[in-house]
Order: sequence, then structure tokens, then C-alpha cells
Amino acid sequence: MPSAIPIDDPLITTFGRLAEAYSRLEQWLGSAMESETGLPHVWFEVLIRLARSEGEQLTMSSLADQIALTTSGVTRLVDRMQIAGYVERRPCPTDRRVSYAGITATGHDVLDRAAVVHARNLRRVFDGFTPQDLAALDTALDHVREAASGLPRRP
Repeated sequence: MPSAIPIDDPLITTFGRLAEAYSRLEQWLGSAMESETGLPHVWFEVLIRLARSEGEQLTMSSLADQIALTTSGVTRLVDRMQIAGYVERRPCPTDRRVSYAGITATGHDVLDRAAVVHARNLRRVFDGFTPQDLAALDTALDHVREAASGLPRRP
């Protein structure tokens, strides 16, 4: 139920908790990954999404939706990752305007090394959680993701 005082609305507090948790985790996990593997966390996110996608590739717009960047931001990011040899651009066979980012063998190698580090660090973060806690968190995050997926990019 909304509060009579707008800033005390419980949903604002809930979202603030989510944002704060994400920010702290991103800072710590990102710093740990980059210092241990040399791979920026956002690059890891791109590589894991590509590796888990059909054909190990995604369009720039799909990638942008998944990692919360603009299409032009993803294009610049993919350019840097291509120079590093982790991804390659692939043309769409049916539409010249569309290009895909695909993971390379070198990208797979660095992803495998980084995933070991990331999983170890995540185990540290979630050490006190029971399997039921993690299942409940997954369910709640699925609900949030589903609700957010129906929203337009801009109000």
C-alpha cells in the first residue's frame, strides 16, 4: 500500500535495496574479476550471454537489452572486445542492416578462466544462503525481470 508521504513508499525502499545490493556487488565482483583475470566485468557479461545464446551470437540490440547499454554503447564495447580477439562481428544472412556479435575461441578461453573466479567469488557472497533462500531469490528476480521486460525503453 502506498504511503501518504511519497518518499516513504515501500516500493521505493525495495527498489533502493535492490539498487544498493547490485551496486556493491558490481563494484566488488567487478574489481575482483578484473584484478584476477584482466577481464572487465561487463566484458564477462557479454561473453557469457554470447556463449549461452543460440549459435553463440546475438544481435547488437539484443545484447544491449541484456546488459543495460544503448545499442551504440554495445557497438563501441564490441569494437573493443573484437580488437582483443574475444568476439567477432557476423553479418545477418537475411538483413544487411543487422549484424551479430559472436564469441571466438579466445573469448571462450578467457570466459572459462573468468567463470571460475566469478563462481568462487559468488559462493563467498551467497555462503550464508540456504538452497531455499537462493530458490526464493531466483523466483523473485524472475518476477522482476518478467515485469521489466514488458516495459517500454522510455516512458
